Amino acid sequence: MRGIISPKLKPFLAQANQAIADAKQKNIGFSVELVRAGLNNLSTFLVNRPEIPLISDKSLPFGEHQIPVRIYHPSPQEKLPVMLHFHGGGHMCGSIDLYDPISRQLAKISKCIVLCVDYRLSPEHPYPAGVDDCHQVLTHYKSLLEGINHNDQIYIAGDSAGGAICTTLVMNSLENNNLRIDKQILIYPSVDYTMSGASIEENGQGFLLEQDKIKWYFQQYFQLDESKQAKIKKASPLLSGFSAKMPETLVITAGCDPLRDEGLAYADALKTAGVNITQLHLDGMTHAFMLLQSLVEEECSKTYQLIANFIAKN
Repeated sequence: MRGIISPKLKPFLAQANQAIADAKQKNIGFSVELVRAGLNNLSTFLVNRPEIPLISDKSLPFGEHQIPVRIYHPSPQEKLPVMLHFHGGGHMCGSIDLYDPISRQLAKISKCIVLCVDYRLSPEHPYPAGVDDCHQVLTHYKSLLEGINHNDQIYIAGDSAGGAICTTLVMNSLENNNLRIDKQILIYPSVDYTMSGASIEENGQGFLLEQDKIKWYFQQYFQLDESKQAKIKKASPLLSGFSAKMPETLVITAGCDPLRDEGLAYADALKTAGVNITQLHLDGMTHAFMLLQSLVEEECSKTYQLIANFIAKN
């Protein structure tokens, strides 16, 4: 069923849809530079940047490169849980800097030490490079926290492609006892690279994230050809095995999101497997609404508060 957009987002979407129509009329296709710039332009709406007493940029060595990580400690005197934050952006956009206001808010409201990870992006670094970087951080994050108060609780959080990374790490943890995850937080997650959900068609035009762009993102990420189809299914967390051993999970979905149905299906699969689930569904919101905070302050505040409650409960 096609979503009904919130009036708060109608003027913004009217402008975005006109820009999309103009680009198509001029035969301006997708390019890495334009798509990255487009996502970065949403920083205009991220005006809430709370002060955090301790912010530190570090890097974790991995093979021949360094993985940049920004640490946010909201109360340096306290031993707090650690939250690894994996940003969204279709596996090819986004950055620590764009997501800085979100990392700050997560740290402040959830009372966690947030580590935002600048994992490698496609098409320069296709699948599974970004996942490998995040796996490395999950495995060795304590080496980044030397001299910083923290306790032994470890959470992972991500929106969109960041949610895909979270769920992939959880999927991999079932076969790897060295991957410990106490809770995961998924915000409009991408969990089915086969694009099989009905909402891909139903919400695939007019709601900011469009069906043809999703397909293009995945082409960049997997360097697609016919031989990769089996890999795409195997890489899709929704199509993998589920187990009661998976961590307690918060799933947040949006009614006007093309990825709506796969997020809901992932939550249902966890429930069926016996995993404790908390859900929030926001009917009138689009994909990436957390990046549009000044337009939808109430919905973003509700989301942050639910994250804080989910982290706080035993």
